[in-house]
Amino acid sequence: MYVDSEVSRLRTVLLHRPGKELARLTPRNSGSLLFDGIPWVGRAQEEHDQFAEALRSRGVEVLYLSQLLAETLAVPQARAELTAGVLADRRLGDGLRAGIADYLADQPPERLAEVLVAGLSHEEVKPAGGSLVYEMLLPNDFLIDPLPNLLFTRDSSVWVRDRVAVTSLAMPARRRETTLTHAVYRFHPRFAGADLLYDPALEHVEGGDVLVLAPSVLAIGVGERTTPAGAERLARRVLAAGLAHTVLAVPIAQERATMHLDTVCTMVDVDAVVMYPNVADTLQAWTISAGDDQDHLRVRPPRPFLEAAAEAMGIERLRVIDTGLDPVTAEREQWDDGNNTLALAPRLCVAYERNVETNAQLEHAGIEVIAIRGSELGSGRGGPRCMSCPVQRDPLPR
Repeated sequence: MYVDSEVSRLRTVLLHRPGKELARLTPRNSGSLLFDGIPWVGRAQEEHDQFAEALRSRGVEVLYLSQLLAETLAVPQARAELTAGVLADRRLGDGLRAGIADYLADQPPERLAEVLVAGLSHEEVKPAGGSLVYEMLLPNDFLIDPLPNLLFTRDSSVWVRDRVAVTSLAMPARRRETTLTHAVYRFHPRFAGADLLYDPALEHVEGGDVLVLAPSVLAIGVGERTTPAGAERLARRVLAAGLAHTVLAVPIAQERATMHLDTVCTMVDVDAVVMYPNVADTLQAWTISAGDDQDHLRVRPPRPFLEAAAEAMGIERLRVIDTGLDPVTAEREQWDDGNNTLALAPRLCVAYERNVETNAQLEHAGIEVIAIRGSELGSGRGGPRCMSCPVQRDPLPR
């Protein structure tokens, strides 16, 4: 496992194929579960399968989180921890908690993995000992909430060289995602011995806000999901471990359309980014480096992001490819994740086909675009980068 850039040759990636958890979105719960619409599940699965096949066709190994989770749950300690986690929900009450515990104890690893991802509905369990909580629930209430955002595997973990940061998700609807990811990295044989750089108990940081701009250079967005304290904590750990010499803290607007740094900017070459033009000239960055001892940081005042990034990366400038060609198209395609590309190698990326103008801009700049469908996948506000966690990339020549 190794990742030292956004654009070097991708070898292994972690995905989650959407399943029953997506089918449990309704007009009543979609807002609290952070989806802007009710996706057509079958079509979303077709689109995701196309995405995975596009990666495989370019030599990328695809790992599925649900399969890894089922295999992880064969480890008794992992099973005990994850079961205890859902039973700790204070909404349950003792009677319902006991009924759910009995139900979960009887499930094989594959079914337990499904429950932890897709949730547990009211009709699937009836506690034997009586429960006021259960009796007062509505028939369409969930005893364990589904996790439709698990689709976006980038957010719950990010690799920095040979270490993995299991993140701390800000939104209550998503926090259980990191407990699943945390268990996989700790207990699954594929990741045995992996060094954990961060964990869910720390300040909020989400993987969509972390860009590995170059070997030893990170950018961390600070906004709706990642707090200044989270960015500082991750910067301290990265610098102390010698994984970077510079970390850029980049404030972004705290709104739905720009929830993460990778919703406004992603890399498509070693010296090029696709970027929302409305922020290209205004995005700022605080430059963080190690201080005189391990307890101190050196924080430089804000400068234009593109200027600070180029300096930290040791290049003359970062080429900018705009989202869209005019302000209206740019706004539409930014909302449709036109900036949220996944680089498979320098000058090769995956993007949603619906962002026609942005993809044309990329092709004109010499970037090959693998266009995939995303009309249903995009209802959760995420593109190819959001839906993928690179686990292994070739080291970038220094």
